Amino acid sequence: MLTQSSVKISNSLEQQKHFFRTGKTKDIDFRIVQLQKLKQAINDNQPNIFKALKADLNKSGFDAYFEFIGIIREIDYALKHIKDWVKPKKVATPYHQFPASTHIYSEPFGVTLIIGPWNYPFNLVMTPLIGAIASGNCAVLKPSEISAQSSGVIAEIISKTFEPSFIKVIEGSAEVSQELLSEKFDHIFFTGGTEVGKIVMSSAAKYLIPVTLELGGKSPCIVDENTHLEYTAKRIVWGKFINAGQTCTAPDYLLVHKRIKASLLNKIEKYIKEFYSDVPSKSTNYSRIINQKHFLRLANLLNDGTIIVGGETDLQDLYIAPTVIDRVSWQDKIMQEEIFGPILPVIEYTNIDEAIAIINENPKPLALYFFSKNKQHQTKVLQSTASGGVCINDTVMHLTIPTLPFGGVGESGMGRYHGKAGFENFSYQRSVLKKSFIFDLKWRYYPTTQGVKKH
Repeated sequence: MLTQSSVKISNSLEQQKHFFRTGKTKDIDFRIVQLQKLKQAINDNQPNIFKALKADLNKSGFDAYFEFIGIIREIDYALKHIKDWVKPKKVATPYHQFPASTHIYSEPFGVTLIIGPWNYPFNLVMTPLIGAIASGNCAVLKPSEISAQSSGVIAEIISKTFEPSFIKVIEGSAEVSQELLSEKFDHIFFTGGTEVGKIVMSSAAKYLIPVTLELGGKSPCIVDENTHLEYTAKRIVWGKFINAGQTCTAPDYLLVHKRIKASLLNKIEKYIKEFYSDVPSKSTNYSRIINQKHFLRLANLLNDGTIIVGGETDLQDLYIAPTVIDRVSWQDKIMQEEIFGPILPVIEYTNIDEAIAIINENPKPLALYFFSKNKQHQTKVLQSTASGGVCINDTVMHLTIPTLPFGGVGESGMGRYHGKAGFENFSYQRSVLKKSFIFDLKWRYYPTTQGVKKH
C-alpha cells in the first residue's frame, strides 16, 4: 500500500526526471550559475548553519567554520575547473579506423539520491551535491533526521534557492530513507555506517543502480619510535577528539612502539588538557555526543582496558570526556567495532612488521595514519597495507585537499569524491567514435580478402 510519503517521493522523482530530460542541466552555464547560487545561499545562511551545528552537536564556532569553509572552497574549486572537466577528451584512434576521431564524454547519470550522515550534517550533504551539480545531475537530498536542526536548515536553504524539479530535500525518519531506496534513481550516494551501507547497496541492486558508499571502520594510527613526539601527540589529539571523535576518519586506535609508548601517552594527556582544559566539560571547544543511544553505546566501551586519561561521563549533558584506554586486547568489545566517539584505545608493538600484520588482519580502513621520520618505514607501510587514504605524520587533513580523491576501499566504502573526483563520481564515461564519409576502407566487409583469411 502506497503511503502519502511514498507518493510524494515518487512524484518528486518523476518531476526531476522530466526536468533532466529537457537537457537544461547539461548546459555548462546553467551548472556554473547553480554553483554560484549555492555558494551565495550558504554564505547568506552562515549564522543559521552555525546555530544548527551548535544545537545538534555543540560544535564550537571554530569547528562549525571548519565544516562550513570546506564547502565554500569545494565550490570555488569546481567553479575554477568545471569548464575543463566538461570538455570531451580526445583519445588516440587506431589507424585501421581512419578516417575517424575518438572522444570520451563525461555524462551525468540523471537524478541522484544523496543520503547524508549526522556527524558533519551540513558538509557531508553539500559536498557531494557540488559534484552532482557540476556533473549536470538533478538531486534529491535526504539529511539525517538525527541531526534535526541541521536537516531543517538544509531544507530551508535548498527550497529557497532551487526549483524542486532540480534539487529537492526530503526530510524524515529512517522509514523515509527506506522509501527513497525503493525508487529507481540513476545514482545513489550514501555516507554512513557499514551495516547501513550494505542495506543501501542491496536496495540499489534491485534496479542495478550505481552506488557510492562513504563508510568508515577502524582507522589505525601507527606511531613509530623515530618520530617528533610533540607534533605527533598534538596532531593525534586534534584528529581524534575533534567533534568528540564523531568523525569517520578519526584515528580509531593507536599502535605505538613500546619504546615510546609512555612518553607519547604523557604528551597526549598534555595536549588534551591544553586543547580542552583540565575540565573538558566546561570547554567551549568540545562537542557532545549526538544522542542518548550513541552515548550509552560509547559509555559501555569504557569498561574495557584501563582508563589512563578521561573517562568521565554525563548522560544528561551527553558528555564523554576525551579518553585514552590502555591494556586493551582484540577480544575486547572496543576493538570489535568502530568507536566513533572520544575514546582512544592503545596497543603496543615491537617492530613495524608486527604493526603491519595487525592492520592487514582487519578490514581495510577508510584512513591509515603513520607517524615516523623513517623514510624506509614510510615506504614499507604504504606498500604493505591497503586503505582509502593515508596521512604520513598527520591525521584527518588529507580529506580537506580537493586534489586528493576521498573514499574507502572494501568494507570502508567504494567510489571517490572531492574536487575533480566528485565530478567524475557523478558522471559516466561515454565513448564516442566519429567516422568520416571521405572514403571507406574495405578490410572489414565480406567477402574477406585472402590476406585477412591468413590471420
